[in-house]
Order: sequence, then C-alpha cells, then structure tokens
Amino acid sequence: MAKNRGASGVGDGQRRGDRMKTKVKTARGRTISSVRWLERQLNDPYVAAAKKDGYRSRAAYKIIELDDRFGFFKPGGCVLDLGSAPGGWAQVAAKRVGSIEGKGFVGAIDIQDMEQVQGVDFIQLDFLDDSAPEKIQQLAGRRPDAVISDMAAPVTGHRQTDHLRTMALAEAAAWFAFDVLKPGGAFCAKVFQGGTSNELLKELKSRFRAVHHMKPKSSRPESVELYVIALGFKG
Repeated sequence: MAKNRGASGVGDGQRRGDRMKTKVKTARGRTISSVRWLERQLNDPYVAAAKKDGYRSRAAYKIIELDDRFGFFKPGGCVLDLGSAPGGWAQVAAKRVGSIEGKGFVGAIDIQDMEQVQGVDFIQLDFLDDSAPEKIQQLAGRRPDAVISDMAAPVTGHRQTDHLRTMALAEAAAWFAFDVLKPGGAFCAKVFQGGTSNELLKELKSRFRAVHHMKPKSSRPESVELYVIALGFKG
C-alpha cells in the first residue's frame, strides 16, 4: 500500500450530493492506487477523528466499538495486544484499564517498531518467533484478562490467499490466549469475511462461554475484515 501522505496534487473540494469530497490529481510518479489511497484517507471521517482525538490510527475506533459492545476491558485489568503498531488499540486499552495511572497493565508486541504509548510496555518482535509467547507473557508478569489481536498478513490481492494467511495469525493468537488467559478472560482477533475457520470456531466454543462475530461500523465498507470475540474463558 502506498504511503504518500503529502498534500501536493490535492485539488479543490468537489461537491457530490450535499457534501464536499476532496479529489486528488494524478501526478508524475504517483500511481492510480496511491491516488485512490490518498483520496480515501482525505475523505475518511475516522482518519480525521483520529487526528482530532489524538489516536495513532483510525483502528482505535474499531476496538472502542468492540469493547463498548462486549466489555472485555476492565478497570485494573491486564491486556496483551498482539500486532500493536502503530498503537491505536494499545492507546484505547491503556485508557480503559487505567494503566496510564498505574492501575492496570497493557503489554504490546509487533514486528514493526512502535513509538512509545503512555501506559503501554512494548517489545519489538515477530509474534511468530518461537520466543515471542514467553517474552510477552513475562512482560505482563500475570495472566491477562484479555488478549487482543489486529494482526493481518500483508495483502497479496488474492482474496483466498489473504484470508488463509490472516486466519493463520488469528489461530496463532488464539492458541496463545488458550495458554495464558485467566479464567473468565476474553479474546478478540481479526479474521476475514467467511468467518472463523470451523476448526478454530470449534476450539473457541469449547473453551469460552460465548463466541461472537462483528464488523465494526468504523471498518471501511469495502473491507472484508471481521472480528471474532470470545468471552468467559473456561480455563
């Protein structure tokens, strides 16, 4: 995905219906896909809201919606965030469990570097590294109340391949959660439409009191992402 965030080439707002929509002109060296990405960013209300509210990414509103509905962040609780960069989910978790005030704990891991988030302990490491599960668990020093994962494999453009690769990450996150969660804990992870694989869904239903799927309103309409939420870990 292109990451050209420059303002050059941005044309005048063009009215469509009752709202103004920013159009981006093509320019030498700028691909059609990068133009579309920039237009989408400039016209995305959640991108604008994230800047206003001080969140690292629009993804913060996804975890806000999910937690508002299912309530897996508890004051004073412990949360482990897998695939945390750039930090939107970790920011929300830190506020809701109170780790900024030292009343809870949020640990985060990502293969990419992440700028420090207040109230979050971060380690840069591939979660699929053999040493990662032990290191992230040691970071917390106790069993977490929630394991959350927004991990997704780099998009190839082939829908079935992308689905399988992202599901593999969701399954890795789930098996980690099975090992570390405290009884009554929660698990939340990104999957793709088509839902959770039958094998993983069976495991989740056997290990948790309730399992749900949800696509937050803040997910882009064209996105095939979906989230699986499992509540009440049986231990």
